[in-house]
Amino acid sequence: MIRVLLADDHGLVREGLRGILAKGADIEVAAEAGNGDEVLALVKARDFDLALLDLSMPGLSGLALIKRLKVERPKLRILVLSMHGESQYAARALKAGASGYLTKDSAAAQLLGAIRKIAAGGVQISEAAAAQLIGAGGAADAPHAALSDREYEVLRQIVAGRSVTEIADALHLSVKTVSTHKARILEKLGLGGTADLVRYALEHGLTDERA
Repeated sequence: MIRVLLADDHGLVREGLRGILAKGADIEVAAEAGNGDEVLALVKARDFDLALLDLSMPGLSGLALIKRLKVERPKLRILVLSMHGESQYAARALKAGASGYLTKDSAAAQLLGAIRKIAAGGVQISEAAAAQLIGAGGAADAPHAALSDREYEVLRQIVAGRSVTEIADALHLSVKTVSTHKARILEKLGLGGTADLVRYALEHGLTDERA
């Protein structure tokens, strides 16, 4: 039996995913979490075979959460299920320690197959994302490819309209550190301010696809 930790901050999404996973006789939803801090606490306290994670949750989330989980449980398999297109996050998620990446518009059968594949030690990723992972393709040459994972997280939060204080709270950083990251992002991308950053994100498909 594959014991799955299901993590998403939307109850309706978790309910839908629970229904899909129930179709797999070899898959059990062993626990659920609505934010990154709950995920981390559960992983510290219990054993799971696989964590099915949304990237955008309150509290510790995204790439930082993946890295923390792998520190706590190196053998834990992680499948990211996100509304962000693979071009935005897949390669970074796998580098952070995830074993697979699916978008939320993936078919139910694909999700069940991915869980089984990853639990067995495999990797679930598209050919396009794999090309990014090894540095091939135009996306790898884009200016934002030079951003660190933390800078990329801050960029995404800024583009989502969050203030420096809100970003600091979400990423468990000081306001000063977030401001420093923002300054470095603008410098690396050659941009003058937040408006330019939002425009850049729109042009490169880095915005939240739910917006």
